[in-house]
Amino acid sequence: ARPYTAARNAWSLSIISNAYVKRMKIGIVGSGTMGAGIAQVAAQAGHEVFLYDAQPQAGQQALARIDQGLQKEVEKGRSSPTAVMATLQRIAWVDHLEKFRPCDWVIEAIVEDLVIKKELFSRLEKVVSPSCLLATNTSSLSVSSIAASCEKPQRVLGMHFFNPVPLMQLVELVPAVQTDEQWLDWVKEELKRW
Repeated sequence: ARPYTAARNAWSLSIISNAYVKRMKIGIVGSGTMGAGIAQVAAQAGHEVFLYDAQPQAGQQALARIDQGLQKEVEKGRSSPTAVMATLQRIAWVDHLEKFRPCDWVIEAIVEDLVIKKELFSRLEKVVSPSCLLATNTSSLSVSSIAASCEKPQRVLGMHFFNPVPLMQLVELVPAVQTDEQWLDWVKEELKRW
């Protein structure tokens, strides 16, 4: 399938259904450059974000980088201290994947290793609800192979954010062979609000 590319903030919907207005709980696995950037844009879009990394010190460093980047936006006049504080308050560091249980959406941004990603998705599926969307930020691995590690592969898709995430208004959506078309349509609409 061809990837769909959605420019974030390219246009706004005049009428948005309640499904798209909902403030979600979004889990981010991996707090490196990409994970931290995804966490920031999700929080700026008004969502509650749970950030996890297998290395706790990486999570604290990510929170500091997010804060630093947001402060630069204030210095440049593109944001306010109030908006920065609100964004930071929507990001919580969590120390266990089990804390993702209430999440509506989980985005993985870890090392580009197919075996590790498949193991992670299999673990995540045992934690989150059956209605939780599972996304991978992979830029080079098979999304269909990752989805095959799940009992419900239809809820898995690729969401390749471009670096630096807060500045690049582009997300490449790559459905797995198994991805349900309704999930893809929903994600396209949701990302337009980010």
